[in-house]
Amino acid sequence: MDRMSLTARSLTATARIVAAVDGSLPVLESDGPLALRRTRAPGPYTRVTVVGAMSAPLGGDRLALTAEVRDGARLLVDSAAATVALPGRGGAPAAYDIALTVGEDAELRWLPEQLISAAGSELRMRTTVELAAGARLVLREEQILGRHGEEPGSLLTRLTVRRAGRPLLDQELGHGPAAPAGWDGPAVLAGHRATGQLLVVRPDFAERPVEPRLLGDHAVLAPLAGPAALVTAVAPDALTLRRRLDEALRMLAPA
Repeated sequence: MDRMSLTARSLTATARIVAAVDGSLPVLESDGPLALRRTRAPGPYTRVTVVGAMSAPLGGDRLALTAEVRDGARLLVDSAAATVALPGRGGAPAAYDIALTVGEDAELRWLPEQLISAAGSELRMRTTVELAAGARLVLREEQILGRHGEEPGSLLTRLTVRRAGRPLLDQELGHGPAAPAGWDGPAVLAGHRATGQLLVVRPDFAERPVEPRLLGDHAVLAPLAGPAALVTAVAPDALTLRRRLDEALRMLAPA
C-alpha cells in the first residue's frame, strides 16, 4: 500500500486474528501497517507478532485490530517493535481501535511493545475486551510520553473490559497538550514520562483474591471485583517501567 497515493495522506486499515482450540489460526489478515506473522511460542500458546509495515499511526490514520480467541484456545499476541504515534500533515488526530474477544476456558496474553507519543502527534486509542465467564486475560499497556529529549504528543486512551456481559473495568487516561490540566502534576505523573498498567483476569481470583499492595515506590497492585487484578505504574523511562510490570506479571500470571 502506497501511503502517498491515499487521500489526504492518511489511511484506513483493519487487521484480524482468530485463534482456534487446535492451535490453528482460521483468520490471520494483515492490512496496511498492521502486518501479522505467526511466530514460535513457548508452551501451549499460539503466537502472533504484529510487525509494523510502515510508519503509523500518523495524524488522520484510522487503524483497527481485532482478535478472537475461541473457546479453549490460547493465544499470545506481541509486537516486533514499539508503536510510534507521529504527527500528520493535515492536523487531524489518528485513531487506533483494538477489539478483543476471549471465549470460555480460553486465554489471551496481550503483550505489545510500548506506544510512544511523539511530539506534535495526536492519537486516540481505544481497547475493548469481551470475556466469557471462564476466560483468562493478561493485558499490558505501556505509554512513553515523547521520544528522548522531546515533549510528548497528545494521547487519549480508553480501556473497557466486560466479563460475562458485566462491566469489569472502564477507564480513560489523557496525556499531553490536549489533555485536561494537571495530567503532569504531583498527583498524577509527577514529571514521569513512562506509564503503564497490567490487567490480569483469572477465575481463581474469585476464591483467592490478591491483596492490595505497593510494588516499589511508583507502582500499585489493586484487586478488582470480577475477579481480576490491576497493576498501575509510572517510571522515569521505558526500561524501568517494563521491569516493574514484568515483576508483577511473574507474580500474578507466570507463563
